[in-house]
Amino acid sequence: MKRALPSALSALPAALPAWAITAAALTVLVIVNGLLQPGFFDGTVLQSNLTTFLPLVLVAIGQTYVVLAGDIDLSVGAVAALVNVVTVTVIAATGDGPDAILAGLAAGLAVALACGLVNGLLIGVVGLQPMVATFGTAILFSALALRILPQAGLPVPDAYWQTYGGAVLGLPTVLLILLLAIGFVALLARRPFQTWLKAVGGNRGGAFQSGLDLRRIRLSAYLISALFAGFAALCLTGETASGDPLLGQSLGLGSVSAVALGGTLLSGGVGGAAGSILGALLLGMIGNVIFFAGLPFEYQTLVQGLIVLAALAGGVLVARRR
Repeated sequence: MKRALPSALSALPAALPAWAITAAALTVLVIVNGLLQPGFFDGTVLQSNLTTFLPLVLVAIGQTYVVLAGDIDLSVGAVAALVNVVTVTVIAATGDGPDAILAGLAAGLAVALACGLVNGLLIGVVGLQPMVATFGTAILFSALALRILPQAGLPVPDAYWQTYGGAVLGLPTVLLILLLAIGFVALLARRPFQTWLKAVGGNRGGAFQSGLDLRRIRLSAYLISALFAGFAALCLTGETASGDPLLGQSLGLGSVSAVALGGTLLSGGVGGAAGSILGALLLGMIGNVIFFAGLPFEYQTLVQGLIVLAALAGGVLVARRR
């Protein structure tokens, strides 16, 4: 009995998926945050927190599909910045009315898709290494954002940020966006495309020999990643109510961390966007707990980094023991 007990205990982590560890950690942090942040469970406070967390959640969803294919997208922050400045510039140039807002949204998302197309062609067709290619395009997209809007501050119409901070169909806009994103994740999880992504990331040679179109699959993943970075940019625009060419600089590393925390292997082939949503929310809650715990500013980043490293290490250990 004494020998069997340690053996049984050692088997528990192997049976526990990485996303479950993330969910458990998120639950603990929600409880701790509830004790530290006044009125944490009030509707307005929850909406405020979701407003802060939502852009990273969206970018992490898009990043997941790239990582599942064994690739990575370091340009998501720069894509968000470029979409932001294009959106506010088009709105300002076309009159600030409802039609101008729609034109700005359409232009921003079109730019996002163009950025995804560039990344996908460079990596899926030309054959460049993903990390190098997306690092290079990040510099390019950032330069374009600065060229279009050299300084932050161009405001959006009141209707834009009021709608984003308000409600649609009786639900807070940010909650509705999150639910739509979750619906997309659930839908895609049931489609063959996600299985193809895992096949490409898990065994690229085998996927090619089975007849899968690797170029099209990887290109599609980068289009999805850029599109979700574009959605995140539109959310950030509603939150800040202005244009900023330096917007979203932390989204690249943050999204990769969220994907890893959610149980998706960075080598590809294993995982899913549902776990990435939990990972992004966990990162947001870590920041909240650190802030409301009153830790000195110079220690906040250090503590957050240590927690993230510990969570990532735990995920790696679980994956190795399967």
